[in-house]
Amino acid sequence: MRTKKPRPASPDEVRITREGDTAIIEYADSSIRVVHLQIGPTLPTMTDADILGMYNEGLEAQAEIAASIDPTLTEIPPGRTQIEYSEWSDQWVPRGQVLRCHIEDNEDGETVIWIDDVELDMRAFGRMLLVYAGWGMRLAFVEEDEVAYEPEIAVRDPDDEAEAR
Repeated sequence: MRTKKPRPASPDEVRITREGDTAIIEYADSSIRVVHLQIGPTLPTMTDADILGMYNEGLEAQAEIAASIDPTLTEIPPGRTQIEYSEWSDQWVPRGQVLRCHIEDNEDGETVIWIDDVELDMRAFGRMLLVYAGWGMRLAFVEEDEVAYEPEIAVRDPDDEAEAR
């Protein structure tokens, strides 16, 4: 089961333990993911209330930042580079939030993803997606020559259509 995103909590909703310079925050509700909060050398002097206050303030600040961000996604125009290689992280990174890709297989029958003229194996593609860890994504599968166009999308269960026939 995929765990839920952490949310601000009260002292009775979490258990806080310490491991080195890291506070581990476990929710009583096991469906919410465990958080490893790197605090540093001041951790031993902090109470659980101090840690929880810092943690909740951080979550609230993240929520404020998220609320202030324009939700419009950037798609790099066709013909322009959608991904670039980062020497710093030693991986490919997307330049926008929308990627036009082509799925193929190589001579070994393994899946490869083409973005522009760059061939990515599944490991490299997955590593690139880590740039957006904690986000969600939607995939739309379209004909190869249609990737530059936004498809019409209908929200429905294909099994319902088959039953109606």
